[in-house]
Amino acid sequence: MPALRPSPLAEQAAALIEERIRTGEWPVGGRLPGEVALAKELGVGRSTVREALRTLAAAGMVHSRQGSGVFVTSDRPSGGDWATRLRRAELAHVYEVRTMVEVQAARLAAERRTEADLAAVDAALAARHAAGEGDDTAFVDADIALHTTIVAAAHNPVLDDLFAQFAPVLREHLVALVGLFGLREGDPNQGYESHAELVRALHDGDPEAAGRVLAAELEATRSRLLSA
Repeated sequence: MPALRPSPLAEQAAALIEERIRTGEWPVGGRLPGEVALAKELGVGRSTVREALRTLAAAGMVHSRQGSGVFVTSDRPSGGDWATRLRRAELAHVYEVRTMVEVQAARLAAERRTEADLAAVDAALAARHAAGEGDDTAFVDADIALHTTIVAAAHNPVLDDLFAQFAPVLREHLVALVGLFGLREGDPNQGYESHAELVRALHDGDPEAAGRVLAAELEATRSRLLSA
């Protein structure tokens, strides 16, 4: 294996893992070596391996199966449209865009929500809570469904369209990373209280509280993912 050069180690590690996937050494459907083994083989720390796997997961090349390991899902990164660029973007950048879109949507939702919107948001919050007993994919799906319902309550079709394109990319990141790093361990319903507080702000018709609560929740999630 080529020696790592003095540039961002995680990028080099991701490139080397990708090359071995492309050549078939680690075929599609197969499991990658464990984190410790990869770190030893590449001559880097485990945190560098984690970051490399984040990059490959975002590119759609690997996926974590809880309790089983990390498996190869594709021998090349996904294509080149806007959604694909988001999939391959750094998680920090994805969350910056998510915050810009959703915080404003939450503020508008607090001002514009109808009784039907509030009923839908309440149901989505209850579904998210129930999904805490399920696997990571079910939990992420329920979480995104709640956020989608809040965006819809803003009654802005442009925001609806933006989030409709953004949500699948966000889901791909979260399903891969929550499973990869066990971020629900110890708290299967992670973030419930802050989401309940957000829903209360919508009921109260308080746009400032809604924006503040959601911004804090998104930043907390971003920090947990990036520090895992």
